[in-house]
Amino acid sequence: MTPDEYCQNKAAQSGSSFYYSFLFLPPERRKAITALYAFCREVDDVVDECEEHSVARMKLAWWRSQIEDMYAGRADHPVMRALAPHVQPYGLDADRLYAVVEGMEMDLDHARYADWPELRKYCWHAAGVVGELSAGIFGYTRPETLEYAEKLGLAFQLTNIIRDVGDDARRGRIYLPQEDLRAFNVSAADILNRRYSDNFAALMRFQTDRARQYYREAMRALPEEDRRAQRPGLLMAAIYHTLLHEIERDQWRVLDQRISLTPIRKFWLAWKTWVGGGRGLVRRLGR
Repeated sequence: MTPDEYCQNKAAQSGSSFYYSFLFLPPERRKAITALYAFCREVDDVVDECEEHSVARMKLAWWRSQIEDMYAGRADHPVMRALAPHVQPYGLDADRLYAVVEGMEMDLDHARYADWPELRKYCWHAAGVVGELSAGIFGYTRPETLEYAEKLGLAFQLTNIIRDVGDDARRGRIYLPQEDLRAFNVSAADILNRRYSDNFAALMRFQTDRARQYYREAMRALPEEDRRAQRPGLLMAAIYHTLLHEIERDQWRVLDQRISLTPIRKFWLAWKTWVGGGRGLVRRLGR
């Protein structure tokens, strides 16, 4: 199996919405974004699959060494070997790759977040910086496009957090800011014990509004000149924003189930957005 095939399998097996945005790209850009996604999955899996934090820390330290080795031309993991040819053409910055690993390390250090600024920092490491790296692969000419990519990444991560409240609680994690829980009179025990209430619904509506605000700010920041190049991100926005709508329509029943879109619906949303050039989506989400 070649390094590119390894990354392709990693992306396809995940079932992630990101996979659908890769399908419409030219071959070299598709290889680059697939390798970047595979890297993100590898380091994320370290935290999800290692029960011992000490083992997870060692593995993440090893991934840090792989980043260093890649830039020195001696990486041996197939993901880093697949990513290496794209570093220079797409301006993939080492500090941003290290930031992704740091985000996973934050998951080992924090099971709770005090307030939104603290959670926002985590969201940037988990997704905002990935948006910036992805924007480089998709291509851009204006610096405002990096602001768009960062904010879109934050919107995606907030959508994930809303979707996964129950799953995360079963792992002992509550990403919703503690100050928000207090403001809406929802306790950690309510979430851990899957207790729905009007207060919980109000809390989740607040989080949903926050996510929508970041979708709105992202669309407003995207320059017209870079919209077509950034269509893959807009494909993901179409899928994730629709998912957010479905969660809201289901009254945020996220404590005991994981709400998702079917593969065919994801593909339809991606295809429709690609064919339309993303123009309608930018107008709709930017309002």
